[in-house]
Amino acid sequence: MSASPTAFPNNSQPEPPSGPARRILARPDGAAIAYHALAGRSPTVVFLHGFKSDMTGGKALALEAWCRSAGQAFVRFDAQGHGQSSGTFEDGTIGDWAADAVSVIDGVTQGSLILVGSSMGGWLMLLAALQRRDRVAGLIGLAAAPDFTEDLIWNTLTDAQRRSLLVDGTIITPSDYGAEGYPITRRLIDEGRHNLLLHDVINLHCPVRLIHGMRDADVPWRTALRLQEQLASEDVEVILVKDGDHRLSRDQDIARLEAVIEGLVRQVVD
Repeated sequence: MSASPTAFPNNSQPEPPSGPARRILARPDGAAIAYHALAGRSPTVVFLHGFKSDMTGGKALALEAWCRSAGQAFVRFDAQGHGQSSGTFEDGTIGDWAADAVSVIDGVTQGSLILVGSSMGGWLMLLAALQRRDRVAGLIGLAAAPDFTEDLIWNTLTDAQRRSLLVDGTIITPSDYGAEGYPITRRLIDEGRHNLLLHDVINLHCPVRLIHGMRDADVPWRTALRLQEQLASEDVEVILVKDGDHRLSRDQDIARLEAVIEGLVRQVVD
């Protein structure tokens, strides 16, 4: 099984014509974070996209459609260097992108939150939740990939690739989702080590739901079990989908996500 997150898909698609208008959150440091917000009931559902993906992916739009029909508040956004936000992908790090999530939480939302993180977004949601524990009522990870810069990139590089990364600062890794490959920077790897989570207790006590496909060729499904073990919360459920891949974007996958979010919303509201 290939475990390289450099194969993470950019499964974006055109915005639906009926969707909310794009807005820009201007940060004090000059960054511009593109986002879409849907008014509705609390808790606000916030979607965090994956590595080299963006807020127009199928899961984000399906979740927005569900929230609209349920009257639930919803936000999706592009991290810097992704989609319609400012910055370049090569300049980004896990800490930077987690800070983008916190900025959106602070600047766009009110009240309690349910964070939904896809792939890399599953790492970012944990980091953001640790900074805003008092507001996060629940978490949903979809093929969540905490620590992927170390476990699934650095640890899978050849000696030659490591030497090139250390000397040149950037390497291009092959991707199943683009002939041009993905640029991986030394800064991404080095900074990622300051945000690793799976080797210690993750001090979050809210309900957590982790959905992972057992045919995921990019993030091993056992990552979900490791994450479950490290979370301090006693209310953690892992849903393993035997025929599920990394995307988890089929009709049955979307239906499963909708059922999970509906149940979690009901639980945290009750």
